[in-house]
Amino acid sequence: VPMATALADVSAARREYLDESGGRYVHVIADGSVGRSGDLVKAVACGADAVMLGAALARAEEAPGRGWHWGSEAHHPELPRGERVQVGTVGTMEQILHGPSGSADGTLNLVGALRRTMATTGYSDLKEFQRVEVVVSP
Repeated sequence: VPMATALADVSAARREYLDESGGRYVHVIADGSVGRSGDLVKAVACGADAVMLGAALARAEEAPGRGWHWGSEAHHPELPRGERVQVGTVGTMEQILHGPSGSADGTLNLVGALRRTMATTGYSDLKEFQRVEVVVSP
């Protein structure tokens, strides 16, 4: 809910700025707690143009952390710091992004989940999908 609210607020501000600036478009990037396909779909539906997939991509066999992820708060020019979280390894980068998926937990086939959701809801364009009506329930 916090991510959805923040993205909806920023997207509304972007629309106002688009009108005020005479057509200057500002891209919105969702960052934080986007680790599964459902999170990615919700972020785009709430107005994100792009999504940061740190934890999701850290699960790839090719990832340098080998199943471990440091959040962005851990940036340091010489030493990693902050919380290091074990996210495990679920498959290759190709499987994480494009499938196939052997489980329904949302860790594999992120792009496929977005495409399927858009097709199920009748949208063929991301800009149209960003205007979908979203209901947040407690």
